[in-house]
Amino acid sequence: MSETRNSQSITVSLGAFSFVTALSGASVTLALPRMARAFDVSAALSTQVVQVGLITTVVFLVMFGHAGDVFSKNAVYRAGGWVFIIGSLLTGIAPNFIGVLVGRFVQAVGSAMVMANAMGIINEHFADKERAKALAYNSMFISVGSISCPAVGGLITSILSWRWIFLLNVPVAIAIMFWAKGAFPRPRLTWADIREQARRVNWLGQLIFSVGVVLMFSSGWITLPGLNQFTNMMVFLVGGGIVTALSFLQDDFAPSPWIDPQVLRNITFLTSTSVLFLAMFVNSFSNILLPFYLQDYLPFSPGVSGLIVAAQSVVMLLLSPFVGRLASTPERRPQLVTIGLAMLLVSQIGYAFYGGQSGLGYVLWPIILNGVGMAFTLTPNNSITMGLVSPKLAGVAGSMNSLFRTIGMAVGISFATNFLYAQLPGVKHITRGLGTTYLHASRIVFYVAVGASLIALIINVWRTATSKSEM
Repeated sequence: MSETRNSQSITVSLGAFSFVTALSGASVTLALPRMARAFDVSAALSTQVVQVGLITTVVFLVMFGHAGDVFSKNAVYRAGGWVFIIGSLLTGIAPNFIGVLVGRFVQAVGSAMVMANAMGIINEHFADKERAKALAYNSMFISVGSISCPAVGGLITSILSWRWIFLLNVPVAIAIMFWAKGAFPRPRLTWADIREQARRVNWLGQLIFSVGVVLMFSSGWITLPGLNQFTNMMVFLVGGGIVTALSFLQDDFAPSPWIDPQVLRNITFLTSTSVLFLAMFVNSFSNILLPFYLQDYLPFSPGVSGLIVAAQSVVMLLLSPFVGRLASTPERRPQLVTIGLAMLLVSQIGYAFYGGQSGLGYVLWPIILNGVGMAFTLTPNNSITMGLVSPKLAGVAGSMNSLFRTIGMAVGISFATNFLYAQLPGVKHITRGLGTTYLHASRIVFYVAVGASLIALIINVWRTATSKSEM
């Protein structure tokens, strides 16, 4: 009975912190206009608040996943919670824009420590059949955070101040940390142990990886002469991607690698994370482009458009427990992912053929199908991924999973935005007056999403066929 209570405490603690980080991360974008006015910076510069958090999280994910395996996932997770709280406080009381960026950096370090070990903790404490349910409940909390963002974030910025988006994290997260104290007992670590491991690790690989990630997202503040916006973005994206790939190669041959060779050389594991990357890449297209279509091209208010976009998260929230129960049977998981990716593909076709009609049913069906597709894809695929590694490597495996998820989302947002505006030279704002020019450009962007969905589907079918042939 005590074991059941402990499992429930772990699920609630992980889910609650996932809710806070999801709500906080999604609400930041709502605060950007007021931050820009408060500190007298441009709208473009204010987006660095988001970029700093994103880049920092990606840079440190693998490192803290490795730390969780070497020391203790519980210890790194708990420390990450307190670092997140300190970062939220620093951001909320920042006296200037530089202070905000520093606070966001600290907050993102905490988020990376939490994200890198959350799935590893689930993998460590839950048997294979129960793991899918635990992952599904964690996805539910994330969906609730995403759904709540437009309402909660908008209410906070309207009634109070943008600072309270960060300051409210402090008491809520502290309460969660005290609740989690019993579920995640603190191991006994000495500074001598930490110093010994820090001396041995592959710092060169971490440096190369960090440079690669920063390069991938440098097009926002560095423009190479003679290149248009889209080409400039692709140069940095591809160049940074190559440097990042080289960091994995260097790490594989290092005496003390961040990523255990059992993980990096596991083709099935890399296949699963590739499916996740493509799913998040595709999903981010609609997340970033739909608000422009609904508010600027169609006659929907920001509030209504926010509710329409939130339909995807609502669907994922409702379906997650059901999919989690289905995915508790390992043999079903590849088929569930296939169903999810097929639905995701069809939803992108629906987006591609959006026109000028503003009927709610016409607009909603691809969004709902997108939510169904992501619900059927994420939990089963995560269960497959974490089932491919031993518990002692669950930390770095979970951090790799979070890394591919975050990079897929970030690359998708950057690519979709730049590719759309590359087809609309001179256009700064989407308006109804653009007519078929905008619709054609948007259609081409979503054709790319259709292609990426198809590639993910083919990879998953190949994975399923290969795993059956090996049985």
